[in-house]
Amino acid sequence: MAKAKTQFICQNCGTVHSRWAGKCEGCGEWNTIVEEDPMGGIGGGPGKTPKKGRAVTLTALSGEIEEAPRIPTGMAELDRATGGGFVRGSAVLIGGDPGIGKSTLLMQAAAALSRKGHRVIYVSGEEAVAQVRLRAQRLGAADTDVLLAAETNVEDILATISEGKRPDLVIIDSIQTLWSDTADSAPGTVTQVRTGVQAMIRFAKQTGATMVLVGHVTKEGQIAGPRVVEHMVDAVLYFEGDRGHHYRILRTVKNRFGPTDEIGVFEMSDKGLREVANPSELFLGERNEKAPGAAVFAGMEGTRPILVEVQALVAATSLGTPRRAVVGWDSSRLAMILAVLEAHCGVRLGQHDVYLNVAGGYRISEPAADMAIASALVSSLAGLALPADCVYFGEVSLSGAVRPVSHTGQRLKEAEKLGFSAAVLPAASAELPKGSTGKWREVDSLPDLVAQIAGSRLKARNDQEDG
Repeated sequence: MAKAKTQFICQNCGTVHSRWAGKCEGCGEWNTIVEEDPMGGIGGGPGKTPKKGRAVTLTALSGEIEEAPRIPTGMAELDRATGGGFVRGSAVLIGGDPGIGKSTLLMQAAAALSRKGHRVIYVSGEEAVAQVRLRAQRLGAADTDVLLAAETNVEDILATISEGKRPDLVIIDSIQTLWSDTADSAPGTVTQVRTGVQAMIRFAKQTGATMVLVGHVTKEGQIAGPRVVEHMVDAVLYFEGDRGHHYRILRTVKNRFGPTDEIGVFEMSDKGLREVANPSELFLGERNEKAPGAAVFAGMEGTRPILVEVQALVAATSLGTPRRAVVGWDSSRLAMILAVLEAHCGVRLGQHDVYLNVAGGYRISEPAADMAIASALVSSLAGLALPADCVYFGEVSLSGAVRPVSHTGQRLKEAEKLGFSAAVLPAASAELPKGSTGKWREVDSLPDLVAQIAGSRLKARNDQEDG
């Protein structure tokens, strides 16, 4: 009789090893490899006795949709991130750091849907029913008809939510606590997580209920468990935030039924999460208009324009190697901007420490921030504050040229709405707003921008001497 084969699977990244080892070759973590039976659980190995399949019904693409494709929650920021609401029959995975507010967000969404007459089931695997009720009372959701359960067994959960009327929304908090009788491993392992998620997705597709799964994240910021889980679900949302600030950002990284570059902004309070309709005011609330090294960047997050302050500090160093510290932006992008400033603009920063920060803990991912970063660096080095009513955006190339960016009109309209009357933008930019009273200063290259900042410094010095 052939000996049963076993696999050694890393519980952190899902890498399969032929034998046990102390360190995983895939992620580099120690003591994460566990022996598991490939024959057990859903999707067992080829050694299982095959059975004859059954024919499924084939249908055409055309046909009437019986129900509304989406379920709007009424929370504008959550609906924006999901693309207009939860899609019926979809599986949504929400990840975030511990204590960031995932359960609070979902409890508020569940209460909002319940008030609209939808049947919502909240299954908690980490807290008892009494603890969930305490949170609901704090959030003002105790008067709703949300159904609660505290269970971690996959089969029991499926049997519970299958009884009675089909639920419109099912929340599982969290997937790392689920375990199934078909998998011989501890809860939270790769096999158990994969088995539980697959069972929940199958229920959502068969019944048309929306399944929301909560996932923990690793210290690198990725959702814990095998990466295949993110491929299995229809949408992946990350709930981000800094513990030093009250705001939270719900960021979409995958969405089969909507855009993947939208964000929803919330502010944490003792009454729960409050929606922030105008994030620009949140990120510019504590701005010091007279400080050198500060520039306002007009950015875009999906279809939403956002204004955020970029702060730079350039100081002479006594070290052999100058320090480069970046918070909220790509450090490699900063190195490129410094190289372009030195090579094409004559700005010597080789003997200076450079500190760069995006105010409010916000993180910028688009290259359109190059112009704002360069302006802040030159302003800090020159010791001259930039105009308080001016915004900056534009992409800088290695040749020093400034390239146009998309959504110029939306950026300028947002700046005008918040009281900014001037802007420095790339030349030949399209979509300029018509009939605007703003002063748009177009630049062709980064040396032109540096010359303008240096010229304003010289003018300020002359005015000071005349006075």
